[in-house]
Amino acid sequence: MKTLIGGAIAAVIGVIGMAIWFKAFLQLLAGAIPGMLLLGGCLALYLGFDELKDTWQNEDGVAPAMPGAEDEVDKFKKENEELKKEIDALKEK
Repeated sequence: MKTLIGGAIAAVIGVIGMAIWFKAFLQLLAGAIPGMLLLGGCLALYLGFDELKDTWQNEDGVAPAMPGAEDEVDKFKKENEELKKEIDALKEK
């Protein structure tokens, strides 16, 4: 209940403040929008360049996961096969 009352009071004060300082609010908004557009555009450029760079790393368009990853995969495949054999042996008992 306290939150509801506090929110209502804050909203009323906010509406009064917008009515009194509307011109200052528009100036702030006019200054903030170009800044946000600039930062958003730079972020989009960075992400697009990063994605393009990833496709350049490999002719297939897929970058390798990491060096030595195939060794890890083979190791886990062997371990998986050994565990399957062990499970089958336990099922037969």
